[in-house]
Amino acid sequence: MTLDRRSLLQGGIGAAACSALSTLSTEGYSFEKDSDQQWIDAHVHVWTGDTQTYPLAEGFTREQMQPGSFTPSDLFSHCRPQGVSKIVLIQMNFYTFDNRYMLDVMEKHPGVFSGVAIIDESSEDAPKQMAALKQKGVRGFRLYADQSNVSKWKTSQAMRRMWAAAADLNLAMCCLANPDALPGILAFAKEYPKTRVVIDHFARIGIDGTMRDTDLDHLKSFVDREETYIKTSAFYALGKKKPPYDDLGPMIQKLVTSFGSERLMWASDCPFQIENGHTYGASIDLIRNRLAFLTAEDTNNLLKNTAAKVFFSV
Repeated sequence: MTLDRRSLLQGGIGAAACSALSTLSTEGYSFEKDSDQQWIDAHVHVWTGDTQTYPLAEGFTREQMQPGSFTPSDLFSHCRPQGVSKIVLIQMNFYTFDNRYMLDVMEKHPGVFSGVAIIDESSEDAPKQMAALKQKGVRGFRLYADQSNVSKWKTSQAMRRMWAAAADLNLAMCCLANPDALPGILAFAKEYPKTRVVIDHFARIGIDGTMRDTDLDHLKSFVDREETYIKTSAFYALGKKKPPYDDLGPMIQKLVTSFGSERLMWASDCPFQIENGHTYGASIDLIRNRLAFLTAEDTNNLLKNTAAKVFFSV
């Protein structure tokens, strides 16, 4: 994999104290299915310091785990006070194709988590893996979609099998991409109009501090491809990279105008959203309270309805 989330979302990831929690324990926190709290966080990573039970993938070391763990208990202490009751877990690259920790977390908390897995896209039985993972609550698959990787998709029969299977199974292909990869993703995606596509973190527009109209135009070019959804997320890493993140408002407004809020979803990208002076509350508050152009319906779509459709439907 050539795209590493640490190098591509740099600036928001600092060293943090290791959590003392390294199990699936959620003592002190619980979610009830009928809770009044209702929001959905569409992008969170969890991992454990227990590398005996859940070993790291080849090439990764404990020193790269910053923080040393981020478990459901850690997450719940930040998201529950903000009214977030459901979460989409994104497989952490520390584990690569070993999705066990994410799946174990999902199994331990039925109804709370959905998942986006990583599998070996070159595997001939990838469609079977996708179907099996769907039975365990996985609703999407992460693709490291830099320009170089995307350029190879057209001639990759394995990738074509994955996209066809995603359409058949009603699963999402979740692209971690930069703006320059978007034209290639769109060209390929048009060959699979029934396959759901999710673009993570605004396609990282503004990661260098500048939100260019040309980059936004690349993202807006997906408007006519109806099964495309955009995550408004990773605020800590984009634009001015400072709360309350109001500088991201104009970009969000343009996306709402173009796509409609029913194709946008908010996400925190924890634990990275809660480091270096950033907070969970500041992230969700941008959508919940600070953008006057959002109607109540828009807010509900961004904070719940879109993610529910994409990641919590069968």
